[in-house]
Amino acid sequence: MKRRSFLKASALTAAATGISTHSVMASAVKEKQSTEFYELRTYLLKNETQQKLVEDYFQNAAIPALNKLGCKHIGVFTELKPEGQTKIYVLIPFSSLADFLVVQEKLNLDPVYLEKGAPYLNAPATEPAYERIESSLLKAFAHMPKMEVPKKSPRIFELRRYEHPTESAGKKKLEMFNDAGEVDIFKKLGFNPVFFGEVIIGDHRPNLTYMITFDDLDAKAAHWKAFGSDPEWKKVSSIPDYSDAKLITHITSTLLQPTGTSQV
Repeated sequence: MKRRSFLKASALTAAATGISTHSVMASAVKEKQSTEFYELRTYLLKNETQQKLVEDYFQNAAIPALNKLGCKHIGVFTELKPEGQTKIYVLIPFSSLADFLVVQEKLNLDPVYLEKGAPYLNAPATEPAYERIESSLLKAFAHMPKMEVPKKSPRIFELRRYEHPTESAGKKKLEMFNDAGEVDIFKKLGFNPVFFGEVIIGDHRPNLTYMITFDDLDAKAAHWKAFGSDPEWKKVSSIPDYSDAKLITHITSTLLQPTGTSQV
């Protein structure tokens, strides 16, 4: 009898363990599937003719086609204070890595997209639509796995890139944002972050990139002043392992404004 009871208890334990393991795995898969990926493009242009070609392409062809394929909230931005001809920054969200891999193939089979985008797609080599495209693929942070689109109102955007000395330093900075509460501090202080992303393919790796928003330049200055004096930030940043000297080698800040066709 004791042996039968033991076997029964063992079977129940194994079943429970199996259910628990299955639940954990299912939860992990769900979390992985819900994490967005972003393509961040920078168009290098030589004149206003190219700028118009690129902006018209997104307004008339790319944005409608990408929306139809499930890529919502396409951001299209120009520099707030360009040095010469502005660059165009484009932010394209994807619900998964698989979506990113198949979208271009699907665009190439869309006759409406090909027709509307022809001036850009078929621009001659003597008069190209742009000089070059710099492109990065980013994975959204675990603590902010999806883009948050700000309200439609006059505003400016700040795109910030933190470059790290090593991959391990980059992972430590990710930990600081996700686990130590840095993302929450940004939200609490009203920075209205649009996305936080780890660059997995692109230039200047290892780095992370994020976008925040302000009503204007005065609001930007006030928000960063509040951030620097925030008690929670002071507590987190005082941890020796999280010091900027260990984790960051260079910060690039670019101020942007949305174009008329931008959905962000």
